[in-house]
Amino acid sequence: MIPDLFAAYFADHQSILWLLTITVDLAFALLLYRFFGQYGLYASVILGILLANLQGPKLTIIWLPLVGNLQTSMGVILYSGIYFATDLLSEKYGKKAANTAVQLGFLTSIIIVVMISISLMFLPSTEPKTADFSREVHNAFNTLFNFTPRFVFGSLLAYYISQTFDVWMFHYVKEKTNGKHLWLRNNVSTLCSQAIDTCVYSLVVWWGIVDLQTAIMLGLAKYLIKVIIALIDTPFIYLGRTWDIASVPALSNHH
Repeated sequence: MIPDLFAAYFADHQSILWLLTITVDLAFALLLYRFFGQYGLYASVILGILLANLQGPKLTIIWLPLVGNLQTSMGVILYSGIYFATDLLSEKYGKKAANTAVQLGFLTSIIIVVMISISLMFLPSTEPKTADFSREVHNAFNTLFNFTPRFVFGSLLAYYISQTFDVWMFHYVKEKTNGKHLWLRNNVSTLCSQAIDTCVYSLVVWWGIVDLQTAIMLGLAKYLIKVIIALIDTPFIYLGRTWDIASVPALSNHH
């Protein structure tokens, strides 16, 4: 799908690629909001959940200035649109709308886990013409989506606690600053909730698989990337706030 020229360039420029990925992810969230208003932001949260689940197991190396190479997952990078969407929902439509998005995302995560777990119980086709292909696809799905109970519980717990806290903190800071300083409430709520998300996930999912020190180091590496993502999304939320879009955009009538 991607031309070889671009693939070759980004193979040698991974730092540019991850910044571009975040920018594109946030731009898509803005486009969904621009065309579909409140519904678009709900869709952005669900899309972020789907992307994080689909690509979460994919590990990569990101180089950061003054830090060097950090190992992280695509799930961390593609999670950025979720916090952006809930913060913009909070800003434009209030706490109730943002909490609805959190609950939609939580339920979506549960449905994904249940339905994929059921899908994995189906055996691959044994028809001679498709058996090899079917077995390869089945094994690939098992590798990516054969979730352990620890991973499922840790992911759901971290998501729900951190996202609920994000909405609460956003409105708490907004109230304390009398609605001023959007950049402050956007970054404070996201950075604090991301810290909670990282702590819960690292302790529940990683601790026991690796020792506590390694779990903490993995969490710190991911949190540093999350901090940078939170700073990048600030201009996007300022842009979104300037648009006067109805909560439910009118749809054209076709006769």
